[in-house]
Amino acid sequence: MSEFSFSQQQFTDLVRFTLEEAQRQGATACDVDASEGFGQNVSVRLGEVETIEYNRDKGVGVTVYLGQRKGHASTSDFSRQALTDSVSAALAIARYTAEDEFAGLADPALFATSFPDFDLYHPWALPVEAAIELAKECEAAGQAVDERISNSEGGSVSTSASRWVYANSLGFIGHGDSTRHSISAALIAEDASGMQRDYWYTSARAQGDLDGAAAVGRRAGERAVRRLGARRIKTGDYPVLFEAPVAGSLISHWVSAISGSSLYRKSSFLLDSLGQQVFSPIVQIVEDPFLLRGQASGAFDAEGVATTRRDLVSAGVLNGYFLSSYSARKLGMATTANAGGPHNLLVQATASFEQLLQQLGTGLLVTELLGHGINMVTGDYSRGAAGFWVENGVIQYAVEEITIAGNLRDIFKGIVGIGDDIVPGSSKRVGSILIDKLTVAGE
Repeated sequence: MSEFSFSQQQFTDLVRFTLEEAQRQGATACDVDASEGFGQNVSVRLGEVETIEYNRDKGVGVTVYLGQRKGHASTSDFSRQALTDSVSAALAIARYTAEDEFAGLADPALFATSFPDFDLYHPWALPVEAAIELAKECEAAGQAVDERISNSEGGSVSTSASRWVYANSLGFIGHGDSTRHSISAALIAEDASGMQRDYWYTSARAQGDLDGAAAVGRRAGERAVRRLGARRIKTGDYPVLFEAPVAGSLISHWVSAISGSSLYRKSSFLLDSLGQQVFSPIVQIVEDPFLLRGQASGAFDAEGVATTRRDLVSAGVLNGYFLSSYSARKLGMATTANAGGPHNLLVQATASFEQLLQQLGTGLLVTELLGHGINMVTGDYSRGAAGFWVENGVIQYAVEEITIAGNLRDIFKGIVGIGDDIVPGSSKRVGSILIDKLTVAGE
């Protein structure tokens, strides 16, 4: 990959010009973000190159305020004339927009004033020929796992980098560079019982933190083979262990439920839950924006507000929401520096995966979820699933064509174990999660 087309100084000059232009055209307040990104993605299938993709994009977004009226426009043209036109377009929108008493920039007293280096930028000088060889190595390692691996959806290697600047008319300006790289494979196994597919991946800010291509391929192959012979199980209420790659979805539902837009729209099953017991007492969740090489690390949020480390859940009790300045004003609260979403979420482990299997005893291990049967207003939860039947802590056989159901309130309070088998490369660092009981619909 080549380097960025624009320096941080050029970006800084660009956003300052846009802010000055907004003021000149009559905006009472303004914020601007400029970004550039580029990347390369290579995929192979059955040893042959499937795709080679290069991408490079850039853009400027400008948000202007006329009192309590707000307008937004964006452009991929960095010329002075295009920036001037974008400001004009945003102001034209603002003039026709209804006043919103909660609209406006963040409180300048909350802006970040220190900008530590979180070690997020690690460019990977990977020639396309080398990327192809890595993808082939990954796929081949998976195919070699077992003769029953009959087909492949391929191996892929991707690498990307981004640069951005955010500034507003209250004097804040911040910037950053970051990278993200990944290797993955998806394989298909087949025997008399039918075909099964599974995958594995590794993702990191720095190439040196990735698992080896061959190791990723082998894991994908092993996961595909172990699903052969899958069958349905009898309908009933069973303890359910969500494997780490799918356990993160439970945390995502919690994030959605306590995010500002869901709360002020009253479309959340966790309304007015601050200070309440939301999870079982074993659950501890920390938001840490300051992790080195973290996927969601940063000294400030999308409005320039300084981030802080927070104990969000202590012994199952909810201590805070995810709020931007706007949603906080709507709720009569203070921003939590979460404009743009949560930062790195760390869910404290209570056991190893093997210990969780023993704790599960007899029940269901879920490794794949299908569909989106979640009602965020009521918390009702119903999803298709696949995985493994476990007896006396030992995996017995693969399971498919089942549905698991419950209510997220009960699911959260029914957490009885959390694994230390965290999959690196996610902004939600959580291992497998064991639930005391869910309804499983099968035969």
